[in-house]
Amino acid sequence: MHPQRTALHNELHARPSLYFDGPAHVFHLALLGGDAACAALLQRCCPEPIDAGAAQGITRLDGHPFKWERHTEFFTLTLVVPCAADNIDWQALPPVLAEAIAPQAAQVINAVQVLVRGEQALDLPHYGFKDPCGSCVGGGDATVWSDFRLTEDGTNRFLFINRRLNAYRQGRMIRRLLEIETYRMMASLTLATAKALSQELDTFDKTLVQLSERSAGGDGHDSKALLEAIAHLSRQVVSRTVKTRHRFGATQAYAQLVFERLGELRESHVGDCQRLGVFIERRFKPTVRYCAATEQRLEQLAKNVANLGDLLQARVQVEMEEQNAGILRSLNARADAQVKIQRAVEGLSIIAITYYLLNLFKLLYGGLNVLGLELTARDALLGMAPPVLLVLLVISLRIRQAKQH
Repeated sequence: MHPQRTALHNELHARPSLYFDGPAHVFHLALLGGDAACAALLQRCCPEPIDAGAAQGITRLDGHPFKWERHTEFFTLTLVVPCAADNIDWQALPPVLAEAIAPQAAQVINAVQVLVRGEQALDLPHYGFKDPCGSCVGGGDATVWSDFRLTEDGTNRFLFINRRLNAYRQGRMIRRLLEIETYRMMASLTLATAKALSQELDTFDKTLVQLSERSAGGDGHDSKALLEAIAHLSRQVVSRTVKTRHRFGATQAYAQLVFERLGELRESHVGDCQRLGVFIERRFKPTVRYCAATEQRLEQLAKNVANLGDLLQARVQVEMEEQNAGILRSLNARADAQVKIQRAVEGLSIIAITYYLLNLFKLLYGGLNVLGLELTARDALLGMAPPVLLVLLVISLRIRQAKQH
């Protein structure tokens, strides 16, 4: 067997629901924090030792079913407190649980209370909802009501009317409601980040426009300063991207879970009331879209800054190539001048050598006449011409060979 065979298979059972019958109060809390924060809270809640590697656990708190779950960046607590059928009203959070979460109250991101009861003698106005939303869920086997208004202690209340659900279906249905609210709040965490980032993006956009205008109207003298300014803007944009990428990705993942859980409710209308899913979608989707639009805006800004930097580097490269071409042209002109001067020097050298050779042969001719060898000028010229031409030919060949080498 593969060493991870058991662990991977048991993921199917990693998130069980709490199953119960009859009227009850379901208290659900979601707190931000990692494994250390979760372990510290569980030590105050559960006298029994907790498996440090477990992702969830079901135990009892003050004699009632109690479940805890660890998630990536938060953990949840769910407590089911049964109640009598003739005493069905809202209750405060049990003191034992309130005392346990008190040290970490600032990290509570979601608090939900679900009152589960039957449909006999239902008096909806008695539960204090203002303009409530309602839905038949589970194919009409249950009804859920809520006005999505927080109480003074920050709790969102749901009234769950069970018609024909057994304990298993009821537990799974309530779990879906709790997950919808928890994942909705976790997805909405990015809203504050997106709003703050949007203000920074406005400043970055203005800076990018200014740099683009400088780049378009520049004469090439401030290319270095402009390139440094673009690099500084690019570093700022990349820093914001790194800091917010995880948060934006989490929002998309949580939002997808919310919409999936809403679909699993199988809602239908209750009279003329607005359905819970419609209410949540119409008010939650703008948050998700705003966060997605801000993320896309950041990505597009990063691309625009990179494109501007590439254009400026291309322009600088072209300017450098033009300068190099000018330098090469000046070098070619100098080389041409040097070749002309060299040719002139070679011609003058040949003339000088010819002059010296003629004078040498003239002295030789005069010496021969003094020695009594009578030579006419014509004979002397005919005799001197071949040696002179031969010497000049040898000199010319040596010069050409030196050039070729």
